[in-house]
Amino acid sequence: MTPRVLVVDDQPRMVQAICAALRRLDVTCIPAHGGAEALAAFADGGADAVITDQRMPGIDGLELMRRLQAEHAGLPVILVTAHGDVQSAVEAMRAGAFDYVQKPFDNDTLRAALRRALDRTRLDRENRYLRQEVARKYAVDDIVAESDAGRRTLELVRRVAPARATVLVTGESGTGKELVARLLHYWSARVGQPWVAVNCKAFARGVLESELFGHEKGAFTGAAATRPGCFERAHGGTLFLDEIGEIDPDFQAKLLRVVQEGEVQRVGGDRPRKVDVRLVCATHRDLRAEVDAGRFREDLYFRLRVIPVELAPLRDRVDDVLPLARFFLARHAAGRPLRLSPTTEQALLAHPWPGNVRELNNAIERAAVLCRGDVIEPADLLLEAPRRPASGGGTLQDAMDRAAAARIGEALAAAAGKAEAAAALGVDRTTLYRWMKRLALDG
Repeated sequence: MTPRVLVVDDQPRMVQAICAALRRLDVTCIPAHGGAEALAAFADGGADAVITDQRMPGIDGLELMRRLQAEHAGLPVILVTAHGDVQSAVEAMRAGAFDYVQKPFDNDTLRAALRRALDRTRLDRENRYLRQEVARKYAVDDIVAESDAGRRTLELVRRVAPARATVLVTGESGTGKELVARLLHYWSARVGQPWVAVNCKAFARGVLESELFGHEKGAFTGAAATRPGCFERAHGGTLFLDEIGEIDPDFQAKLLRVVQEGEVQRVGGDRPRKVDVRLVCATHRDLRAEVDAGRFREDLYFRLRVIPVELAPLRDRVDDVLPLARFFLARHAAGRPLRLSPTTEQALLAHPWPGNVRELNNAIERAAVLCRGDVIEPADLLLEAPRRPASGGGTLQDAMDRAAAARIGEALAAAAGKAEAAAALGVDRTTLYRWMKRLALDG
């Protein structure tokens, strides 16, 4: 879009001279013969910068500048005057003038001043856009944390955000792990740099390496062009690796080297490339248990878990349920004055929320659609009855957990203490404690 420059002088010939001097620049000049005409022209179409004579009858240059900047803060105004003394220059700059040019002016000097003014206008516009995008993307004002656990988590995130250290975010599905990762980026000095998010589970075993590290042209069938990976695209910013517990052992070794060395090598490439990336990883799995089971490298685990952030499930943050529900209701009400009935609030508080915050959001959105009046009743939520774990069936992991719980229970019952039980199971006492905590076993 071509910048618009408002040129103001009470002498038409001077307006013509200034417009002629600006012809070399890619700008549209809007002529105005006096302050009143300039205000009308600005109100009609605006401007990206103003060049005005300082001394004019009626509304002079300083008064025109004050009126325009009162409605459009930051608008650059260049004052042109034949009375160029130090006192008037100081007065103009204090009043908010961007620059000051004396008559008779040099064309190159005037053009240079206008270029700087238009650069500032462009940067101001870009900054406003970026601030709006950041606010929309990270929705910092949308954070609801009334419970003690929620407040502690937010405080921890604020404290660690400025650091470069790798963060491992853990918690059940639906607890908001990606939101925490976004906040770590938003509250850091990297907020103006790239944010790249990757779900490791979404890529096949052989594709993830190319996605993260990139590839050279011809590196494999279908590699028709060189493509930088996510690490390179996130250079200077933050890379979020979700479902990190799903990557296979071979790739774990390659990722470990990248984390240690701070450099990646594209698939088919012959040289490493340095990358400056703040790495944030997330998983719903117990990575410590995965390490004990031999499915995750211990050295990579400790590299990723420099700063651990564990998110509590919604059932352990009951104080957040109703504030979250009201927040989601305001989002999904579509302008309707909807509210929750007392019985609905009780139903929300009593539900165990196995799907956590995601399930609550879905329930409120569903209720907003199904509600016949202005009050949401429990029937509008269509909540599923809590499922009791079956004695058999389920996933292989469920079956293994049941078997482990049974065996640990037997060992604890037969032993005189936990040390003896751990010896009978062939593990150390710390590992036994960890398994007992994971399987919620008493002893």
